[in-house]
Amino acid sequence: MSSRGSVADVVVVGGGIVGLASAHAILQQRPDCRVILLEKESKLATHQTGRNSGVIHSGVYYAPGSAKATYAKAGSEAMFAFARKHGIAVEQCGKAIVATSEQELGPLAKLERRAADNGLEAHRLTPAELREREPHVAGIAALWLPSTGIIDYVAVCETLRELAIDAGAEIRPRAKVVGINESASEVVVACADGAEVRGRVLVNCAGLYSDRVARLAGLAPDVQILPFRGEYFELARSRRHLVRGLVYPVPDPAYPFLGVHLTRGVHGDVHAGPNAVLAWAREGYRLFDVNTRELGQTLSYPGFWRFARQHWRMGATEYRRSFSRRAFVTALQRLVPEVELADLEAAPAGVRAQAVRRNGQLVDDFLFVDSPRSVHVLNAPSPAATASLPIGREIAGRVLARL
Repeated sequence: MSSRGSVADVVVVGGGIVGLASAHAILQQRPDCRVILLEKESKLATHQTGRNSGVIHSGVYYAPGSAKATYAKAGSEAMFAFARKHGIAVEQCGKAIVATSEQELGPLAKLERRAADNGLEAHRLTPAELREREPHVAGIAALWLPSTGIIDYVAVCETLRELAIDAGAEIRPRAKVVGINESASEVVVACADGAEVRGRVLVNCAGLYSDRVARLAGLAPDVQILPFRGEYFELARSRRHLVRGLVYPVPDPAYPFLGVHLTRGVHGDVHAGPNAVLAWAREGYRLFDVNTRELGQTLSYPGFWRFARQHWRMGATEYRRSFSRRAFVTALQRLVPEVELADLEAAPAGVRAQAVRRNGQLVDDFLFVDSPRSVHVLNAPSPAATASLPIGREIAGRVLARL
């Protein structure tokens, strides 16, 4: 069958880690299934998957019983096992969440209780114990989470791609979806190059464009994706010794982001960041990247203005770090006082796809929305990469129930 009129059992939109994990899980559970994965870029894992800090999260931040908490714990264990099985670079290095003021001791204690509620190993560290693990980190207390790790998620995606292809999947790059027609018996997907793919079930893992793909399919979700750019720096090679593993601040419980932190990667590099500022384009990786249509959609969305009214002070602080490298350094110095302005080298930014409801509330858990012939992943920010393997199994279960 020609690529301009192909037929599949399942059409997956999106070649990030969640889309690839879903294709892999479907074929594991149903080896005779015909799967076609469509990715608009020329390469897989180009956006959120390929532009994060490579952390395997433990699940300490998430509400007990939530999908994030459940899938992060299961996903962490599965990701370590997957990496070791397939020879992917991985390290279980642990993570320190560091309190630098008396005001942060209460939130730190809540995180310790949450770790227990989520079934995670966690240890409270004194300042002396913290210095033993991280000699250059300053804090009056810390929570140590030994199950946290680091990995190369692009390498994970390459392995998932190979496994999916070996199992019979077809993966098509440069296949931007521009139209979807869902009927009682099938889903017809139109691509920008004129190709058409027919499937029995559609899986939407389009990340930054997941809400748009859902609307193309005829859904009217009560969310819109807002893009938040996270800007990173990298410590100069001569200063990498300042951080041994993962060092995080105590997060503000009223804000959905974790704060500027320091993360050692599996290849020895140390990243500092990210901040979190509203991007002026869904793929706005640079400070002045603007897509006027997308920015107009953001500014015309009632949920954006309601969110902005609630969090404008924090937003102003984040933008200050965006425009001022010195402000970024000041935030880092709370954790590692020896970091200096000259230590920071620019690193690629990422953009987080965050679903926001019309009332201005951020969707704080993974969000799946189904129709008779489709499964849509409408919110899968961090820890989605950590949780991708169990998320893939969840999606596979929903898909196979429709076949």
